[in-house]
Amino acid sequence: MTPLGNRAYLPRPARLKTVELDWWDAVETAPGVRVTLVPAQHFSARTPWDRDRALWGGFMVEAEGRRIYFAGDSGYGTHFAEIGRRFPGIDLALLPIGAYEPRWFMGPVHVDPAQAVRAHLDVGAARSVAMHFGTFQLTDEGIDAPVEQLAAARQGAGLPVESFQVPKAGGTLTF
Repeated sequence: MTPLGNRAYLPRPARLKTVELDWWDAVETAPGVRVTLVPAQHFSARTPWDRDRALWGGFMVEAEGRRIYFAGDSGYGTHFAEIGRRFPGIDLALLPIGAYEPRWFMGPVHVDPAQAVRAHLDVGAARSVAMHFGTFQLTDEGIDAPVEQLAAARQGAGLPVESFQVPKAGGTLTF
């Protein structure tokens, strides 16, 4: 599965097995497993000539009565609350927390840690896991800043540590 306009970028053999989805479209991938493409706020481009010609999105995976939300790469917006309304009872959300400085440039396409906490609350997830941070120095914030600022934002919102966790590099989280 891929958002609209992205199949063309896949290797030719994979294109035949790929389904393109618009926001809110869903596909059953196996009996009882449903995947829905949900909105994200980000530009798209694979070459200098195709800016915003393909859709960007995240995924909601539903299986065995559980809901897992993968936000993908996104700036903060009303789409988080809409996802929460359409999919109440999200068990786990994977939310980005990094690559957000400088805000004047990255703000529209990357949430900062405080916005990630707001997104966690907007979607109504029982638990969230931080992603999209700490792999390499991509933007202006310090390599440890996303984790430090997430802890402060979580504390400021009165959320316990286990509600929005940060995985250790190479580590495992079990739910």
